[in-house]
Amino acid sequence: MIHPTAIIHPKAELHETASIGPYVVIEAGVTVGAGCEIGPHVHLTGETTLGKNNRLHTGAVIGDAPQDLKYNDEPTRLRIGEDNVIREHVTLHRSNSPDEDTVIGSHNFFMAHSHVGHNAVVGDHNIFANGALVGGHAVIADRVFLSGNCSVHQFVRIGTLAMMQGNAAVSQDLPPFTMVFGVNKLCGLNTVGLRRAGISAEERTEIKTYYRRVFLEGEKAADLLKETVGTRTRELLEFITASKRGVCAHASRKAG
Repeated sequence: MIHPTAIIHPKAELHETASIGPYVVIEAGVTVGAGCEIGPHVHLTGETTLGKNNRLHTGAVIGDAPQDLKYNDEPTRLRIGEDNVIREHVTLHRSNSPDEDTVIGSHNFFMAHSHVGHNAVVGDHNIFANGALVGGHAVIADRVFLSGNCSVHQFVRIGTLAMMQGNAAVSQDLPPFTMVFGVNKLCGLNTVGLRRAGISAEERTEIKTYYRRVFLEGEKAADLLKETVGTRTRELLEFITASKRGVCAHASRKAG
């Protein structure tokens, strides 16, 4: 169903089962997949592709030009997967170059006023709470939780099942399974998230052991990779070893 007040460019492609609400604007180059629900006053622009069953709430702006002074008004892209919930006034920007896309996976929940910048890559099953901000070229893995008003610096990587506590900010890579507070301050593992993801007690214990050896005892992740470790622990160690901008460091909450 398409509301009569919606403005849809003839070159936009809409699946017949998509629902388009009042005062929606959909520009040329946009593709809307089956079962999508586009709420009032949503603006879809650029070379933006939405997979099936995405739900967009009032005032979301999806696929607008990147906030990058180097951008030359080229036709760039935003690709969005399936079953995402995009709440009020969320902004997801397309890439700054035809050579690279901004990519959003599937089953993500973007709460009100969250933002993903140009050329970022977001995986699946992530939660971005109200006001969470992700800079350009950042890479967010799967099952990450960004609490309210968190900030992720451009080019930062955030690993699987990591969690940022409210108002936290990172300018260094955030390893998988860890939790951060303040600015770049690790405070241990995302234990609740690991448990909810079905990671066994044995795996959690091993991850905790190697977290301690790296972040509290100062051993090198590259050296620890020579040991026989489980898949999850290897993911943690390989992430740390591959970091180009350094990873967040452990900090005691008592030390402030």
